[in-house]
Amino acid sequence: MIKRDQDSKPTTLGRLRTKFRQLQVSLNGGIAMFSRLVQGRDILPNSAGMLSLSWQLLKEQGRLHIRGYTLAFIFMAVSAAATSLTAWLMRDVINKVFIDKSITTMWLVSGAVVLAYATKGLAGYGQDVTLAKVGNRIVASIQERMFQHLLSKDVAYFAGRHSTEFIAQQSFMANSARNALNMMVTVVGRDLLTLIGLIAVMLIQDPLMSIGAFVFMPFAFLGVRKLVKRSKKIMLHEFASNSVIMETVQETAQGIRVVKSFNLNTFMLERMRQAIRAFETASTRLAGVSARSSPIMETLGGFTVAVVILYGGWRVIHEGQTPGAFFSFITAFLLAYEPAKRLAKFNVDLSAALVGVRMMFEFLRSASTEPTIDLRPDLVVSAGKVKLKNVTFHYRDNMNVLQDFDFVAEAGKSTALIGPSGSGKSTIFSLLQGFYRVQEGIIEIDDQDISCVNLTSLRQAIAVVSQDAFLFKGSIRQNIRYGRLDASDEEIVAAARAAHAHEFIERLDGSYDAHVGEHGNALSGGQRQRIAIARAILKNAPIILLDEATSALDLESEQSVQAGLRNLARGRTLILIAHRRESYAHADRVVHIEKGNILKFEICER
Repeated sequence: MIKRDQDSKPTTLGRLRTKFRQLQVSLNGGIAMFSRLVQGRDILPNSAGMLSLSWQLLKEQGRLHIRGYTLAFIFMAVSAAATSLTAWLMRDVINKVFIDKSITTMWLVSGAVVLAYATKGLAGYGQDVTLAKVGNRIVASIQERMFQHLLSKDVAYFAGRHSTEFIAQQSFMANSARNALNMMVTVVGRDLLTLIGLIAVMLIQDPLMSIGAFVFMPFAFLGVRKLVKRSKKIMLHEFASNSVIMETVQETAQGIRVVKSFNLNTFMLERMRQAIRAFETASTRLAGVSARSSPIMETLGGFTVAVVILYGGWRVIHEGQTPGAFFSFITAFLLAYEPAKRLAKFNVDLSAALVGVRMMFEFLRSASTEPTIDLRPDLVVSAGKVKLKNVTFHYRDNMNVLQDFDFVAEAGKSTALIGPSGSGKSTIFSLLQGFYRVQEGIIEIDDQDISCVNLTSLRQAIAVVSQDAFLFKGSIRQNIRYGRLDASDEEIVAAARAAHAHEFIERLDGSYDAHVGEHGNALSGGQRQRIAIARAILKNAPIILLDEATSALDLESEQSVQAGLRNLARGRTLILIAHRRESYAHADRVVHIEKGNILKFEICER
């Protein structure tokens, strides 16, 4: 409990403790969100899991982009050959140029070196451009697949998640797949081929010294292997912290009026600082773990170079070996050092990328909660009679919102649902649109069980205007046209007139092409609601659901819109949720609901 002073205000320490707990909840929520993404499964792949994921990714995405990766592989092979040629030429530089002092060889070798480096540069350019094109295609295709799968989820899936979770899915997982593929191709094509070419040069110049030089290499790989597991765990915290950052930015932008009104600037700033510090700490730790392979390789590399110099120098001095062979060997060895170091780090870097790949496959394999291909018969609406029979529904176990609920909305009539908040009115609307499935009972439209019909046809037969009018970013014309995508401009204007929106639209700069802003924030609440009503009018559906659709309108606008809605409802089934009597004054029937049951039913004589 927060201690209070004599003025009954929370103490500074108490406020700080409260804020700290809220910030911790935000960060823990990010980590919990990460866990939900993978449905509670262990996403830290072991060695066998890494191999399986890598093969699966190559089989699925690598096969689709085999031409691009083949071209990149050719560029890498050319680059590796040019690098190996550079080391090979060092023998002639020393023996022919510096010892034999051959002018002809000097020019030939110099030209060959220029050609080798130019070839390497061009090959590197081709490799980078090709991999970038392929990588961008992979990101685009994966994001499209993920978004398509996201649309196959029902409303319940979205209800328990923050919207930034889906943004994180799109960017993090798709980029992880691209990075993992490019990493595998680059390591094989560039580093491995370069290493093979340089080892070949070393073996040709001095086989015994080559064997000795690589005695220390297995120790480096063993040292790096221990860093892999730690890097993957840090990756989890980095992702969770980044999700909280995105969540804070989005909520601040969308709720800026609340932030300003309640003086939450300092609190939101502290919340952001907490997330940024956590992200910074995780990123720094990940960089530190990844960089630990460098001192291991550097130290072992130093020992190896020292041994090579001692042995090579002894052979040149005491056994009369030409110094050109030694310098060619040492050049090849030094050039092989960087690709060998990258190969040693490959396991660490790949394991971090495969975390996102594993999450991607888990998400894409998760069950679609709404059918992507719905082969059920279409709903055929002849009259539009809506009936709920013995419907029981709950969002959470043991907390029924509706209990053995019976309800009939007669075809061509208007039925008003009234009652306190939480009585189940909005839940009825959600069930009618197939957002949730009832636990018991049946919902029928014209004697057809809606659980047995095509969802697309069901929703096509229903037009909805909710209390919270949602507008998409774009123009007013576009937002009204979402009611029926093939509607003409004349039909859009007619719908706007019926919703009493045409007058204010004409006064806007740009008229119907004026942009509404994010969530329609460039318009007032009443203007947004009239646009949403016009969208529903344009749909021209046989069943209309109004959830406090005129609540944000002034009296004059509400009267005009009500007249338009009455014209729209003529010959159609209208179900409306209302709290004010003025909103349901023209209803044919009034149903009083409380705690998921009908308390009273009134038939209004006209």
